Amino acid sequence: MKKLFCLIIIAALSVSAFAQKPKFKILAFYTTTVESDHVDFANDAIKHFTALAAKKGFVFDTTTNWNLINDEHLKNYQLVMWLNEFPQNEGQRAAFVRYMDNGGAWLGFHVSGYNDKDTHWPWFVQFMGGAVFYNNNWPPLPAKLIVDDTKHPVTKGLPARFTAPINEWYGWKPNPRMSKDVKVLITLDPANYPLGKKDVIRGGDIPVVWTNTKYKMLYLNMGHGDHIFTTSLQNKLFENAIMWLGAHR
Repeated sequence: MKKLFCLIIIAALSVSAFAQKPKFKILAFYTTTVESDHVDFANDAIKHFTALAAKKGFVFDTTTNWNLINDEHLKNYQLVMWLNEFPQNEGQRAAFVRYMDNGGAWLGFHVSGYNDKDTHWPWFVQFMGGAVFYNNNWPPLPAKLIVDDTKHPVTKGLPARFTAPINEWYGWKPNPRMSKDVKVLITLDPANYPLGKKDVIRGGDIPVVWTNTKYKMLYLNMGHGDHIFTTSLQNKLFENAIMWLGAHR
């Protein structure tokens, strides 16, 4: 009887340990030495996603040390998040390429997807579906968005159209939609144009959320300032994105 009791206790502890095992682990990279609006976003994102992690049962770690983009450290995480910056040296970049090629997942916000003639990282341009920064609106403004695919896991539960909070919106040239590997999930509504006062986006097809289907990745153009987490609909988008990428293994 005593032996049976011990076996029951061991089994119960095993079930408990299994139940508490995190669904997946995220490592979010950010910096405090960039534009203040991008720092504000990172600080808000850390608070928001830390609370979401406790609710949804995943691990959310953060760091300002971009040298942790290396093979040994990244192998502990199923999802890497860039909040307001991107790798600046060849070692970090090469390690990230290996991480993605080996099945890692990436979620990038706003300026983390920025690239132009001075970036000198052609792999990343292709990773982004060929998208290169072309223009932006200023000052930051709310914008009407069109959900291209309401059945995708990332956009599930969202209406066909909604208004996103204040943000600086990027235009791209080439347009990532031109890539056969890209699936655009959300686009700026043409009803916004002209968008801006000092810097004005006057027209064009501008994706704001997309995935390169060759990788486990998602880019979201949101991420400027301290208004990003002020609406439940957009917060639902972020939650869907994290849970989709975390389970997409």
